[in-house]
Order: sequence, then C-alpha cells, then structure tokens
Amino acid sequence: MLHLRLATPNDIPAILTLIRRVVPLMNAAGNFQWEDSYPNEAVFRQDIARQHLWLVELDGQLAGIAALTHNDQDAEYAQADWDVTEPALVTHRVAVDPAAQGRGVAVALLQKAEELARQQGLRVLRVDTNSENQATQRLFPKLGYRFAGEITLAFRPGLRFFCYEKWVG
Repeated sequence: MLHLRLATPNDIPAILTLIRRVVPLMNAAGNFQWEDSYPNEAVFRQDIARQHLWLVELDGQLAGIAALTHNDQDAEYAQADWDVTEPALVTHRVAVDPAAQGRGVAVALLQKAEELARQQGLRVLRVDTNSENQATQRLFPKLGYRFAGEITLAFRPGLRFFCYEKWVG
C-alpha cells in the first residue's frame, strides 16, 4: 500500500540512499540529468525546510520522492511554450526506487501535485525532464500533460530538457 507524506529531516539518510540507487541507472540509460553532486543533501534539506518534499512509502519503505514547489522556475523556462506569468505548481526531483518502479509511485506523486495545485488555487501543473528520460516522456502524456517544448538550463550545461504542462483549473 502506498502512503504519501511530507519528508522530514529524519528522512534524509533514506532519501540519499534512494538517490544513490537511482542515479547510476539513469546514467546507464544515457540520462545524465543527475550526478554525484546533484541532487544533494543541501537541496533536499532546503526542500524539506520549505515543506516541498513529498515522499511515498511502499510497505513501510521509501519508494519515491518529488519536490512540489510553487512557481519555482528559472528564467530559462521562458523558452517553453507556456505563459510564465501564470502561477504554477512545479514538480522537481522525481525519483522512484528501482525496486518500486511500475507500482504507481510516480503517478501517486503527480496526483499529489494536482491535489496541492487545486488546494492552492493554481490552475497549472508544470514539470520538465531530461531529453533522454524515456520513462517520464511516456508517463507525463498518459497523465494529461502536454508537451510544451524544449529548453536548456545554464546550471546543467550540455543537457536538453523537455517541458510538460497540465491545466487543472
């Protein structure tokens, strides 16, 4: 059974273990969006302090995480085909334990994003993914997200990111 909750500082060791399990598989698949230096403990501590980091437990074990933020979009997001002046709930740093893939963990996190957006009076959900991440490129459209273009990010040179948007209000 899936259980969603906000992460706490006590969850940091399990989160970092999850990331260490996920990153090598991403890299092996040609997806270099994440590496040893990102995402890191400081990023997750900031997410937790802001009450943005959600986690999914499956049978009492950490199965996935996502940072669900309000309008946290760098200037480069203006490259996408969307209205950057429209406030949005933005999903970042989605990670699912390899042992839990295919069990609805990412879907549960994205459904939580939709629920939070409605609670906060936001009409738009946004997310981006590395151009090499085939799994998310299949998932987002299945959940009603539209492809909104390709961007580059200065803090991740050499990588391309695909943007997706979903209107909920």
